[in-house]
Amino acid sequence: MWDFSIATTLSIIGRTMPFVILRMAVYFGITFAYIFAVGAGAGIGYGIGRIGDDPSGFAVWGGLAGFGITSAIVYWIREYILYMVKAGHIAVMVELIDGRTPPEGQIAHARTEVKNRFGQSNVLFALDQLIKGVIRAITGLLGGVAAFVPIPGLNALVGFINGIIRMSLTYVDEIILGYNIRVGSDNPWETSRHALVLYAQNGTHMVKNAVWLTLIMWVISFFVFLIALAPAGVFVYAMPGATSGYGFVIALLLAWSFKAAIMEPFAIAALMQVYFARIDGQVPDPEWDRKLAGASGKFRELTEKAKGAFGGRQPAR
Repeated sequence: MWDFSIATTLSIIGRTMPFVILRMAVYFGITFAYIFAVGAGAGIGYGIGRIGDDPSGFAVWGGLAGFGITSAIVYWIREYILYMVKAGHIAVMVELIDGRTPPEGQIAHARTEVKNRFGQSNVLFALDQLIKGVIRAITGLLGGVAAFVPIPGLNALVGFINGIIRMSLTYVDEIILGYNIRVGSDNPWETSRHALVLYAQNGTHMVKNAVWLTLIMWVISFFVFLIALAPAGVFVYAMPGATSGYGFVIALLLAWSFKAAIMEPFAIAALMQVYFARIDGQVPDPEWDRKLAGASGKFRELTEKAKGAFGGRQPAR
């Protein structure tokens, strides 16, 4: 089974309620922005279409335009979400995992901590993108499901399970950010490199827990999606020229909001518990360091940035 405590994880989420509320405001706000933009776009398109002879067709195109514009805005603010929402929440969760009590004003305290570790948001975003690139290499080096159950002749099943494993590695970058905060790094490029090597050398253990969490999250999110279909259908029914496909998309967005606001921090808190306990007393394995350097250009780039970052100072330990 898994190696994290559900009770401890729920306690961490409950004690970081200011960030949970912030996440809900951000992610549900994004969803309602999508709904508003799609509805407004469909209404404008329907009105324009009445000039001709195809109002429903114009409504569909208007809704798609609203969806596209909102997606562009979300893409533009992604650095802010990572810096203020995700990294800040991780900073507070790390303190709770280590048995410390964060001071009053969690959000302001976390913002200061993140700024001390990573500087500006563009630095954290660049680091996060490099980490994501290295994670893809780790997935390949671990060998997918073959590392767990080598079953010959079942290629379709193996491919499906490997897909779940790849999906389960979504939160590794957040774990690495948590490691940086935990060790008080003043060279996050170097400590991220160390953290990735430590993750790789404990990869099968970490992936086992990540797969369990992924399955739990998607089952719960699926039920949220089913529940959301009813209010989404009511909205679509009232929208001019709308099609049933809009209801599916809106329900999907509501389920995504719930997953991002509630389930993701649960998964991150659980995996950080496992990771910190697992690497306690370990040092990065030089062999895994060489493997990652040989398999990932992003890892080599991370190494180069570590050499020159912050005057070449070594990370705090």
